[in-house]
Amino acid sequence: MYIHLGGEKIIRSSELVAIFDVSIEKSSRISKQFVNAAKENKVVETIGEEEAKSIVVTKSVVYYSPISSATLKKRSKSFVSGL
Repeated sequence: MYIHLGGEKIIRSSELVAIFDVSIEKSSRISKQFVNAAKENKVVETIGEEEAKSIVVTKSVVYYSPISSATLKKRSKSFVSGL
């Protein structure tokens, strides 16, 4: 199954590790360190030109998505509950 992250970006649901609201970057030092490390390793991708609303962590890339974390979580749960 696949999850649409916004724009033209679609990932396999099996690649999904976590979905966070983008505000976690400001409220959590550990989250900020994680994202900064991903940026240093050049594995961060911003989807579209809209303001990011969520951070999607996959096995290989960290995405800034313009879709809210609540919407993305609903999309991902529809695949998990179908198992």
